[in-house]
Amino acid sequence: MIDKIVKVTDREAIEMTHRLVLEEGLFVGVSAGANVFTALNVAKEMGKGANVVTVLPDRGDRYITSEHYIT
Repeated sequence: MIDKIVKVTDREAIEMTHRLVLEEGLFVGVSAGANVFTALNVAKEMGKGANVVTVLPDRGDRYITSEHYIT
């Protein structure tokens, strides 16, 4: 059962994907970037001491030739 749908822009997801690889060493895809972006926002809403769990559903190697990874 779905509790909530959160819209994430392509730009937000891509920027988070880049951040994950640069700051955390996680080479994940855009869907994972969208999940982490949303998880961080949910954590802010929940406040200090709350726990948030998300899933990183894809790998970055699937997108290596995509415009999102070409700088």
